[in-house]
Amino acid sequence: MTPKSTSTPSLSTQGLTLQYGTRTVIDDLNLSVAGGRITSLIGANGCGKSTLLRALSRLLAPQGGQVLLDGGDLHRLPAREVARKLSILPQGPVAPEGLTVEQLAWFGRHPHQGLLGARTDHDRERVAWALSQTGMTAFAGRPLDALSGGQRQRAWIAMSLAQDTPVLLLDEPTTYLDLSHQLEVLHIVQRLNREQGKTIVMVLHDLNQAVRYSDELVAVEGGRVYAQGDPATLMTPDLLRDVFGLKAHILPDPDTGRPHLIPYALARKKEGSGL
Repeated sequence: MTPKSTSTPSLSTQGLTLQYGTRTVIDDLNLSVAGGRITSLIGANGCGKSTLLRALSRLLAPQGGQVLLDGGDLHRLPAREVARKLSILPQGPVAPEGLTVEQLAWFGRHPHQGLLGARTDHDRERVAWALSQTGMTAFAGRPLDALSGGQRQRAWIAMSLAQDTPVLLLDEPTTYLDLSHQLEVLHIVQRLNREQGKTIVMVLHDLNQAVRYSDELVAVEGGRVYAQGDPATLMTPDLLRDVFGLKAHILPDPDTGRPHLIPYALARKKEGSGL
């Protein structure tokens, strides 16, 4: 087993403002991600969750404020340095036709290779480890387009793992998967955190899954952080009303004791919350 990370980079934002054209999606947002934990970004469609994750991964430049990685401005750090500290699995990734699972995993090693791209024994060990962790060793030579949706998602996670970063960002990793494959992916994510000590930030739509598999939740509403904290205490009727426009029964999960939500009606958000 690979040992847990001994040094976890800090990741935070200060006064972060993000726009698409003239439309402000994230406005003056301050956030600190807990190192060595699983943090899920939750919120209604269009609230800015995925946009925020794109900024945290350097895929989207801010119009104001900063994303800080180990205290340095993420968007001013050398690309290779960033790629050795954090990796991202975007929503709906696309690979070239005919690419195999193992070839995809090797893309994750690019930040660690020299200019000539020579492969070392350590590179090979990391790729093999990534395939093993995601249960994809037996599929290494199979083209991605010959896999099921759940297998393809595991292959992309393997690529992110081969990159061997202490911080892993996942944008809706369970989207378009059936329930069994959703749970399979979330179990992999949880194991990577518990056994490898990886800091994981992910966007999730399913609130019950977010509560069950996260150590911390960040509720985004109207381009700002509405609340951040322990899932066991964060899920309140006020949050469900203000962030999601929902009424729900909040019951203890018989397996974990954490909140389990049963939505039953729409709710009018309080004035100024966006509805």
